[in-house]
Amino acid sequence: MAPASSPAHILVVEDEAVIADAIASRLRSEGYNVTVASDGPEAVAAEDEVRPDLIVLDLNLPGFDGIEVCRRVQGHRRVPVIMLTARDDETDMLIGLGVGADDFMTKPFSPRELVARIKAVLRRAEHSAGPSLESGAIQIDPKTRQVTLSGKPVHLTPTEFDLVRSLAEADGGVLTRDQLLAMVWGYRDGSGPRTVDSHVRSVRRKLGDEIIRTIHGVGYAFGSGSQVVDEEGENV
Repeated sequence: MAPASSPAHILVVEDEAVIADAIASRLRSEGYNVTVASDGPEAVAAEDEVRPDLIVLDLNLPGFDGIEVCRRVQGHRRVPVIMLTARDDETDMLIGLGVGADDFMTKPFSPRELVARIKAVLRRAEHSAGPSLESGAIQIDPKTRQVTLSGKPVHLTPTEFDLVRSLAEADGGVLTRDQLLAMVWGYRDGSGPRTVDSHVRSVRRKLGDEIIRTIHGVGYAFGSGSQVVDEEGENV
């Protein structure tokens, strides 16, 4: 991530020039550095050149689509991604989550909300304090933001990591969707419950169905009681 004293660099990938210019102008007015790309190949090349702190990525692009951009980018470097889609389709969301997207916005959207989402995602990506957690074969290291399953690293997006961590730190307690939306995403809106549910499904695909329990009518809980451990591996 960019040093705290430097403005974050945002890569905006959007093939509609009017929308791209509007997003870039708003982000620059908020103090961010901005690079704009208009198709899939240009986006991948720009990410490699400028190494942005976050990507605002349209789903439908010339060359190859945002899913393929996200797949290629996340294949060599973890970078937060907010994906833009023209339709409210959960299939798109689940596919995007599978290749590393952190958040979704459906067009048309409010520039103010986009800025809020960017700030929330960047905060999550920078957050790394706290003790390690263990639950069965799962180990969660907040310092490296790494999750391992039976000793093997599992690639989670920054949002997925914070979702798992928040549930694990609840030590078996139940968190409602609204609580998770506030704790992990840092905002509340009408699409919140679906956003949480989609991320839960993505985490289950990566770590196993038993990792997160659904408490019907209430919310979610970590699959089994977690243990906080110190740096020497002793239970706290």
